Amino acid sequence: MRELLLVGAGGLAREALAVVRRLDRHDEVSVLDDDPRTWGRRIGAGAGAGMGAVVVGGIEEVVDRPDADLVICIGSGTGRRRVADRLADLGVTDDRYATILHPSVDVPPGCTVGPGSILLAQVVLTADVLVRRHVVLMPHVTLTHDCRVGDLATLCAGVTLGGSVLVGDGAYLGMGATVRERLVVGAGATVGMGAVVLGDVPAGEVWAGVPARRLEVPTLTGAHR
Repeated sequence: MRELLLVGAGGLAREALAVVRRLDRHDEVSVLDDDPRTWGRRIGAGAGAGMGAVVVGGIEEVVDRPDADLVICIGSGTGRRRVADRLADLGVTDDRYATILHPSVDVPPGCTVGPGSILLAQVVLTADVLVRRHVVLMPHVTLTHDCRVGDLATLCAGVTLGGSVLVGDGAYLGMGATVRERLVVGAGATVGMGAVVLGDVPAGEVWAGVPARRLEVPTLTGAHR
């Protein structure tokens, strides 16, 4: 067995750690975070009892642990992209990224889950589903036949995609959102909680409501950014 490094010491890392401990595929699990205030702390369930995992240092620690597997545990796709780019600059390649699949998740023949992705409890993949790199699927996400989820996308708890939905790179779908079959949620788009999407969501736009419609989001500039 190998060491696993979880990058990021926040809530997603604790959720991922809870799954990793159940899988028992790594004999050592540590956490990396650039915030020095976290170094030496133990995170995760049972941390106070000496369990969990210790934050051993910043991201550059990957250089000194060349044989360790990695998973980026940053909640936002934008944050995961920044960290992935930094790790690439440090020489990390896709073959070093593990996937984290809760024991309740079945990946049927014909379905693919890319490196670095995290699938939490009761995620359902039906037939010929493709989940690309560094995707986060929170509990009870359902991806039906022929769905495609792009790199760094985040689907929150209870999201349901009809057949042949395409979710672009870095898109974010809030809790309980539903997308009708054969639609596209563009790269970097945001779909609000509980939204019912009945038409394509263009890249970079924010949609919400039932049925979902485009929202005007003010641009923050200067001191307000």
